[in-house]
Amino acid sequence: MTLTEFHRLPERGTHDPGAVNEILDAALVAHVGFLRQGHPAVVPTLVVRIGDQAYIHGSPASTLLRAAKGGADLCLTATLLDELVLARSAFHHSANYRSVIAYGRGRWVEGDEKSAAMDAIVEKVSPGRLPHLRPMTRNELAGTGIVAIALDRATAKVRTGGPIDDEADYDLGIWAGVVPIEASFGKPIPDRRNPEGLAVPEHVVAMAW
Repeated sequence: MTLTEFHRLPERGTHDPGAVNEILDAALVAHVGFLRQGHPAVVPTLVVRIGDQAYIHGSPASTLLRAAKGGADLCLTATLLDELVLARSAFHHSANYRSVIAYGRGRWVEGDEKSAAMDAIVEKVSPGRLPHLRPMTRNELAGTGIVAIALDRATAKVRTGGPIDDEADYDLGIWAGVVPIEASFGKPIPDRRNPEGLAVPEHVVAMAW
């Protein structure tokens, strides 16, 4: 038995890298699990994928990054919740989702790869943002750690469709179906210390789709 085998509802799972990549590219936040002093810990973090690597960032002094730099085993997960599934019984209520789980040891990243990963994180959060920013200082670069996690042991799992009820329950006259979940960005709120009259840049306006 391996960590990437599917046991329950294996028909929803896939090892296809394309499916893994699509979900990671859509997810802003991942959760990374590791052992901290012998106890399980899970830390949320922004995530970006470049090729077959997932990148996370944080303070080099953080427990997660120190553990990753020391070669700790990591488990990275990301989930996109698409719909609530309302069934005719409490037992069959569910959710439609897309999720990824990846196992691996963190690899400490430096040099050009670190710069590329940091730029990719900024661009994922706000596409088109980088050209508007001042360059990072040497202290800022030193104060940011980047860890890569290979995706060679990553799997995806997806649920779609309506409720799956017991056959006898379909005639009960109970409403069933799905409730879509929609995430969107709101109207940008300027910082109070922006210069008076400074317009919201187009790349920020474009985020509020």
